Amino acid sequence: MLPMPRSDAQAAVRPLNSHPAILWRVTPHEQYAARQAEREARSAVLQRTCAHLSSTRLALAVLMLAVAWMGWYAHWVTAAWIAVPGLAFTAVVLAHLRALRLHAHSERQTGFYRRGIERLEEHWAGTGNRGTPLDLAHHLYAADLDLFGEGSLFELLCAARLPMGERVLAEWLLAPADRGEIERRQAAIDDLTPRLDQRERIATCGDTDSAVTHPQALLDWACRGNGLEHTAMSALAAGLPVLLLAALAYGCARGQWLPALAVLTAELAVLYRFRQAIRPVLDGIVGAYDAGSLRTLADVLRHIEREPFDSPSLRALRAELLADGDAASAALARLAWIASLAEASAGSMFVRWFINTPLLFPLQIAQAAERWRRDYAARLQRWIDAAGRFEALSSLAQYRYEHPEDPFPQILDAPATVEARGLAHPLLPATRCVRNDLTLSPATPVLLVSGSNMSGKSTLLRALGLNVVLAMAGAPVRARALRVSVLTIGASLRAHDSLREGQSRFYTEILRLRGILAMAEARTALLFLLDEMLQGTNSKDRRVGAEGVLRALIELGAVGLATTHDLALTEMPALADRIHNVHFGETITAGRMHFDFTLRDGVTTHSNGLELMRAIGLRV
Repeated sequence: MLPMPRSDAQAAVRPLNSHPAILWRVTPHEQYAARQAEREARSAVLQRTCAHLSSTRLALAVLMLAVAWMGWYAHWVTAAWIAVPGLAFTAVVLAHLRALRLHAHSERQTGFYRRGIERLEEHWAGTGNRGTPLDLAHHLYAADLDLFGEGSLFELLCAARLPMGERVLAEWLLAPADRGEIERRQAAIDDLTPRLDQRERIATCGDTDSAVTHPQALLDWACRGNGLEHTAMSALAAGLPVLLLAALAYGCARGQWLPALAVLTAELAVLYRFRQAIRPVLDGIVGAYDAGSLRTLADVLRHIEREPFDSPSLRALRAELLADGDAASAALARLAWIASLAEASAGSMFVRWFINTPLLFPLQIAQAAERWRRDYAARLQRWIDAAGRFEALSSLAQYRYEHPEDPFPQILDAPATVEARGLAHPLLPATRCVRNDLTLSPATPVLLVSGSNMSGKSTLLRALGLNVVLAMAGAPVRARALRVSVLTIGASLRAHDSLREGQSRFYTEILRLRGILAMAEARTALLFLLDEMLQGTNSKDRRVGAEGVLRALIELGAVGLATTHDLALTEMPALADRIHNVHFGETITAGRMHFDFTLRDGVTTHSNGLELMRAIGLRV
């Protein structure tokens, strides 16, 4: 099977234990379990504290009523005595609110480690972020390799709190980076891997686990023109509320309320006059991010700003957040405060009736938002990009922490090449994985995999494809060693007919093959993964077509795997020196089939189609 030279493989592997910041005394599972138990104990204490404080609040409320009755009805004590239980009640309310926040935070910490244990115990499918990318129906490998959806690679990897992190991680999985960028990501992931405390802080910051966030809407708002920062408007916004207070004081002193009514009327006129300018400003903030989400974004950036990194790319990312003398987290915290005021202005009945008009509150908020936009709009895109990149790197670092045996691949500056030792499927439980070796290079560009049903052919294609996706994203791979050049993937594993598009399965497949060939013709180093090529046509056309497609791919410098049940396809004399036949086999004992999923040289000599049909009761 052309195994990879062991000296090269060892050079490609940088074990996680070698990181200078890590002393591996416990496994990730043990670390997660210990921390989960500690957080659960703290949460239980806080829950009891909340219950005690709630009972104390009730008792003090009853005491306040009793003192009020004794002071104002029975006249047993002076009314001033109500201040004693009143102050105590206020203090207990504040303590209760703080305890509730701490309990909620402790619950989120417990959840963080519980989800980590679920991933380590292979119970993660359906519990995480499945990804919501744009239409990927015609992407050349996303659906074929299970990148998104339940039980997908994205669900396994994604630890992002924010949509920009989800977007960046998805983009990294959907297209390869260049060699330099991959190596920079590897160094950053290596730096982030041992920083479990930071991942916990980021995963549990903010007030909620979920948030209403639309980064593009926020960017669109920030890039609009500023129409509320005129000198006259600022004078009105500052002067009229002061004038109203003066008029109210005059009315209280002289009993003349006409001046106050006149000022209030003027304020109503100002709000009506500028309503078309105010509304887009306030709606733009609230529609893009709620205040809690902005606070979460500010908290995430604050944790990044405070962390001393070793990786040059992470230090540059941190410097981007601290450039120009203003920390991104502080600026976004100010915007969160403005957003909370905008939400109160629109949603609180008390504010709408008693504050909006007298204080010109909507105008004040809109002007504050316009000042923020003037000062920070030019930097907002860089902050969002930095947050997205960091969260994608942190997601991959979490994956590496939880899979310390998985090495980084060695990225080759060479024509299309894959040399894998101990390759396994990253979405299968480790206890079920069977590892295989394989090599693809210009000398042997194609492995033609034969084998019976359920023997592991499609799983091998997905295992190779997913590991190359991980490698091109900068992540560690599920292999003992992997050396790979920068590759784009083209896959045809799940061709289906489409009633909506009026296409048969065969037509869908040949369209995909055309797309794969077009990518190879663009002189892109390509890894192709073709499962049961052209099975929707007759055997003669299938053989001629398969040989033509493989010849074209080989001539264009692509490498890849193709599977087949049709043993006639394993004999292509014109390509005999470029195609290497390998197979999966099985044994039948007492009428039962047993698969070992081990890749072997040569063409399979077994077929189990009839046995499978008989096993389910078909009379054949």
